[in-house]
Amino acid sequence: MEKFIPYKKLSKKKRKELNAKRREIWTISPITRKPENPKAYNRKKAQRMDDDSSSVPYYYTDH
Repeated sequence: MEKFIPYKKLSKKKRKELNAKRREIWTISPITRKPENPKAYNRKKAQRMDDDSSSVPYYYTDH
């Protein structure tokens, strides 16, 4: 059984190994993400609206 050593007292190499092991089990990315600016112009969104073929009206007849 290994002797318990506080994290602050571990060597740099051991801390690096321990951190890498902990990172493997994260379910979500720890990278800070921020939402897109809704006021900013989005080229991809504008292109999708131009290509939208569903804008043609569809008429349903019952007979």
